[in-house]
Amino acid sequence: MIVVDMQVITPLGHSIGYFYDTLGVLSSHVNVDWLVLAQNVQEPDILGQMQNTWNNFVKSGQIWAFLIGICIGYFLRNFTSFG
Repeated sequence: MIVVDMQVITPLGHSIGYFYDTLGVLSSHVNVDWLVLAQNVQEPDILGQMQNTWNNFVKSGQIWAFLIGICIGYFLRNFTSFG
């Protein structure tokens, strides 16, 4: 049974090695200018994004659902624990 499994794995290893060789040849012919043109660069305003996300979290009422869920979960954990 082990011999049969090794016969299946061995050709797979050869095909993976062939795939990496082919990929190396293809990537050597790619023009670097095309890679730069494919990028979308934006100014990362991390703190501004965090502030907008927090404001949306509060305005939509999700913070109340979060707090109520924490309280209910805490009480359920205390009622169901064997401590």
